[in-house]
Amino acid sequence: MAEDRQWDRRSLLRGAAVLAGAAAAPPLLGGAATALAGSGDADALFKAGKFEQAGRAYEEILKKDPTNLPAARRRGYVGLLANRFADAEKYLKMALALAPEDKEANYFLADCYIRQDKFGLSAPHWKAAGEDSYAKWFAAVRGEAYQVHGDLARVPFEQMDPEPLVEASVNGGPTKRFVFYTGAPNLSVRASVAKEAGLSPVASQKIDFGNGVIWAHYGILDSFKLGGIELRNVPVGWSATESGEDVAGDSDGLIGTWVFYHLLTTFDYAGRQLILRPRTTETARKARAAAQRAGAEPLPLWLAREQYLHSTGSFTGVAGSRTGVVGVNFGGVGEIAAGTGGETAEQLGIRTDYDRQIGTFAQSHPAAVYPCYPKEIRLGNAIAKDVYCYTNPNQPVNVPWPYGTGFDTMGWFSHCFWKPYNITVDFTDMNLYIARGEAT
Repeated sequence: MAEDRQWDRRSLLRGAAVLAGAAAAPPLLGGAATALAGSGDADALFKAGKFEQAGRAYEEILKKDPTNLPAARRRGYVGLLANRFADAEKYLKMALALAPEDKEANYFLADCYIRQDKFGLSAPHWKAAGEDSYAKWFAAVRGEAYQVHGDLARVPFEQMDPEPLVEASVNGGPTKRFVFYTGAPNLSVRASVAKEAGLSPVASQKIDFGNGVIWAHYGILDSFKLGGIELRNVPVGWSATESGEDVAGDSDGLIGTWVFYHLLTTFDYAGRQLILRPRTTETARKARAAAQRAGAEPLPLWLAREQYLHSTGSFTGVAGSRTGVVGVNFGGVGEIAAGTGGETAEQLGIRTDYDRQIGTFAQSHPAAVYPCYPKEIRLGNAIAKDVYCYTNPNQPVNVPWPYGTGFDTMGWFSHCFWKPYNITVDFTDMNLYIARGEAT
């Protein structure tokens, strides 16, 4: 917690992720890119989402000045966004050679290591970044984590609204009801499920949450089974009241992005199922071929801040259209197709009903938003016209580290946008494929 009693970023994420069944709202993503992509300024290119160009610009800076800490750190972050781990490690280690205690570079390198399941290597960098609970948690991982057993799982949605829900087995026990949301990082379960599964915490943290206090616990799960796919040796979190009881929630747990990026995942909204396969070069090749047959173009995929997925999309209003980086959120609660910041809505002339204020939450704290109706929202060949969305007039265009991604984002695409489609998320080649109808 910060001294002014505002929620810090880590508390927000933990509060969202550990509450079984309580999906967090989209991250604080905002309006239109303000940088001129052709300016040659590396930071402007990065903030505008021109990551490849920004990476080259940072490299030119470092050729002239290899002691430039911000350039080395940001070049490493560019590599991390695209899961180019060798690049990320090279430049983040360069940054830490210049400033070993730099919290931001340590954070990015720690994230780089956990994406590769190098948890032991991540632990000292989490500690240097000020994330003591993460450091203890990941230092406790022994052997190979996220071991994938099985070739294919088709896991039906037990419900679609207000949020998709699937069944899974914890440590070989009877199936439990799990929601999923890519706005949350790790797998989490209710305190009662953790007790039933025999889990013991390897790290714990006391967190102010809402008007009270909860404990966030972190441990290692032996087995998590989704249909025909079983994951073994999985980091897991759970939350409890001070008396050890469950925190309020309608489900038994929440499946976050870390589980999905260990698999080749298809969020088959049209077919009301999750399709899960081992993440290999061969399964990625087959996914590309299937997407091409379905007419789906490969869209870029970027992963920021441990779990936030992004691609390229567009918003259109009566005053024009803009294309840029957008958040893509799968699962979670929501009746909207998309959300956008107030600046984007105003600049594009998106019809907004300011007489209908809605009280909601953004990363577990109150936010006031308004219904809006873009003429069109688009992600590749996926299009929705005049659909119900939110706009938040107070949402900043760009939230820098340690609270945001550091780059400009027009908005995010949410639960209802995906319903006519199936979406395959390929973390091997960092592409997103969207096809209309059920997955074959």
